Parts: sequence; C-alpha cells; structure tokens
Amino acid sequence: MTAIYPVILSGGSGTRLWPLSRAMYPKQFIRFFNGQGKSFLGATLKRLSREGGFEKPLLMCNNDHRFLVKEEIESSGIEPSAIVLEPVARNTAAALAVAALSIARENPNAVMVVMPSDHVIKDDNKFVEAVRRAAIVAETGKLVLFGIKPDEPQTGFGYIRQGTALEGFGGGAYKVQAFVEKPDRKTAETYLADGGYFWNSGIFVLHVRTFLDELARLEPKVLEAARGGLSKAVEDLGFLRLDREAFATSPSISIDYAVMEKTAVSAMLPIDVGWNDIGSWSSLWDVAPRDGDGNFINGDAILVDTRDSYVHSERGLVATIGVDNLIIVDTPDALLVADKSRSQDVSKIVSKLKLSNRKEQEQHLRNYRPWGYFETLSISGRFQVKLLHVKPGAKLSMQMHHHRSEHWVVVQGTAKVVVGDTEKLVRENESVYIFATQWHRLENPGKVPLELIEVQLGSYLGEDDIVRTDDVYNRAAEETK
Repeated sequence: MTAIYPVILSGGSGTRLWPLSRAMYPKQFIRFFNGQGKSFLGATLKRLSREGGFEKPLLMCNNDHRFLVKEEIESSGIEPSAIVLEPVARNTAAALAVAALSIARENPNAVMVVMPSDHVIKDDNKFVEAVRRAAIVAETGKLVLFGIKPDEPQTGFGYIRQGTALEGFGGGAYKVQAFVEKPDRKTAETYLADGGYFWNSGIFVLHVRTFLDELARLEPKVLEAARGGLSKAVEDLGFLRLDREAFATSPSISIDYAVMEKTAVSAMLPIDVGWNDIGSWSSLWDVAPRDGDGNFINGDAILVDTRDSYVHSERGLVATIGVDNLIIVDTPDALLVADKSRSQDVSKIVSKLKLSNRKEQEQHLRNYRPWGYFETLSISGRFQVKLLHVKPGAKLSMQMHHHRSEHWVVVQGTAKVVVGDTEKLVRENESVYIFATQWHRLENPGKVPLELIEVQLGSYLGEDDIVRTDDVYNRAAEETK
C-alpha cells in the first residue's frame, strides 16, 4: 500500500472574515460556533489520522503563527513529521515543493495529500475514502485535485471543466479539460446549468516524484529555491526554518498556475463530502447551525422579525428589528455590519485599515504569545491596563522598557518575579512595581494558570518598547506585534 502523507498549509490570513480573523490570529485558529471543540486547523489535523493508516502530517506555516500552530498540534495530540517555517510568502507552489522534497527524502514514491488548514468538511469518513481512491489514481502518474459539484452560482471560487473519464477507474476520475478563473454572476449561472463545471477545492493528491518532475520541467526556479531553502534549513525549538535568502529567490506563484494548468497529467475526482472553504461570512452562515428563521446567534443577542442573518457578539447585547440577510460581528474593538450578499467585499475594509496603518487589521485586543496571552482592558495617553494570562510552566523573556514602568497585581496563581538581582514569589492579592529601565522577568512556576493585572505608566506604551534577552522562545527583536 502506498504511503500517504498529509501536508497542511496554514499560512492564510482570512481577510474576508474580519473582524474575527486578523493577520496575527487568522481564521484557521478560531472557533466560530457555540461550543465548537476544535478550530479549523484542529479539525484538519484529525482528518487523516495515523490510526487511519496515514503518515505523520507535515505542516507549512509562517513565522508569525508558529506558536499558535504548535499549540493546536499539542492540544490535538498529534505528532507531526515537521513544522516548516516559510521565511517569506512565496505562494503555494514553493510551499508544496518544500513539502514534496522533504517527503521524498524518506519515500520518493509516496503520495502527499495537500489540505488548506481552514476548510470545513462535514463527512470525514467519505473524505478519507476519496483520498484513498485519489491515491490510487496518483500512483499511475497523475496529479489529482478534488472537484466539488456546485449547488449555487458561486463567484468566489475558481472552476474546473470536467474532461473525459480516465480508463480503469470506473468513471470516478476524469481528465481536466480546463481551469476557469472566478466568474461573474452571469457566467457562474451558465456553469451551474451546464453541469460539467466543478469548484476547485484547493485540495490535491500528488505523487511526490511526478510532482517534482513536473515542477522541474515547468517552473525550475521554484524547485531550485525550495531545494536551496530546505538544504540550508535549521532546527529551532521543534520548527524547521527554511533559509531565507535561498527561499526568497522563488517566484511567487500558486500550484495551479505553476503546474496544474500546464501539465498534461492532471486529473479530477468529483467528491461530495460537505466541503466549504469558509472564504466569507456568507459561507460561514451556510454551514452554521441556524434557528427556524435562518439565523445563527453566537453570544448575547435578541432578534425580532429578523431572518437569514449571522450575529456574533463578544462585547454586549446585540438587538435587531425588521432586518434580513445581515452579517453582524461585534468584537471588543471593532463592529462589522454588512449585507450578506456583499460578504466577499469585507477584504476591502481590511485594505482600508492597512492603508490607514490601523492595528485592527492585525491584532485583537487579546494578543497571543507563546507563554499565553495578554488582553488590553483600558488605554489612555499615559497609561494602559492589561490582563496577563501565563500558562503553567511558561515564562516571559528577561526584558526592559525605556519609556514605561509597570505595576503587577496577581489575581490568580503564583508568580515568580525577577527584578534586577532580586527574585521573589508574588501570590494572589500581592503586587510588585518595576521602574523603567529595570530588567525583569515573569514566570508561572505553578500548575494552574497565572493571571495578573498590569498597569503601565509612561510617555510611550507601544509593544515595540521591549528589549529582550534570554528568551526561551528564541524570538527575534522585532517580534513584538
């Protein structure tokens, strides 16, 4: 039986799901529904398990998200073959080249299953069966992708034009006649009526050696850059860091443009597994559990004469009267109200936020760190109040601030605090004061989470006023987002 290696791509930003999805905390890490046990990434990790006969997964992600990915892996109880860090974004062709080269070191005749980390698949059992069927097709020298039968004239997806059936697979696999870009509404309606067009799922089942051979023929610069980045990669706390200089020479191109649209050995398997790429709020509403009026509510909300709407509240009561087809997402620092039919345009808001250099496109008020998180409770010109949550056994770097002093009050757990040459334990309802320019460190030596209130006072309160030393997480000086 051919060895099948899951490859998970976790580098997306999910701008169309703002304000829940932010650059530093994108949609693959979010639990969107009430009581949802797993994030999208967590569900993807479990989809092709070792118990089901699949190999250990290989994950591709960027540096900013590496500790979030690692935490999801640990909470899922999954042992990966590698977590590979891309030093710069070069799209999916370069990422998959690295994955294929890495797998080929162990088994050049393997098949890899490429899955984005942020898709929903409702029927995992049928998906596993489809992957096994696709692997059989891939073994014959084909590069396989999954096509989804459209049930609406969707303008947010690319399409695949189905070709003739491949011999030997009982009508279950087809040649690819053409790839089609995201259409306008009228064109999408003709595709739906035609019956021969399928959504491009972005999920691939590739024979490793065939893929590398085709990439070498069609986009040799991508393969050369991937090979150089991998050959000079270094281990760092369980991550594999690709060499930046070598990897950055790769053209930025997707796997579709680099290989799939040019090769003569592509194939498509139609699947029906309850797939959705969750690319917008309307697609999230599609898969959400809804009430009799077609509404999904998460948080505190009262809806009167309201239908077919998605309402998410993290801050306070949301009340609606006499509205239909709305997206309402209320977070502590941003409120989105949109017509559901315009949900694809949320990325335009994010673009405006970037142009204005506003932090709301990048971070929530809750900022995640490898040691836990901090949450901004109040901020003014010369003071800021935060809640710090430090995981058991975790500790912050030894650090110093030029422009601010800090007052810590422990509200839960016990803190080990180093200030200058002094080390002491600070318990619940006790406090410690740190002057500007004093070196200090915070650690949770206990078995329960440590929570403390931090009051910052000073002329400048930005996160980049941190000078670090002795950081157990090997973070670079600029990693203060």
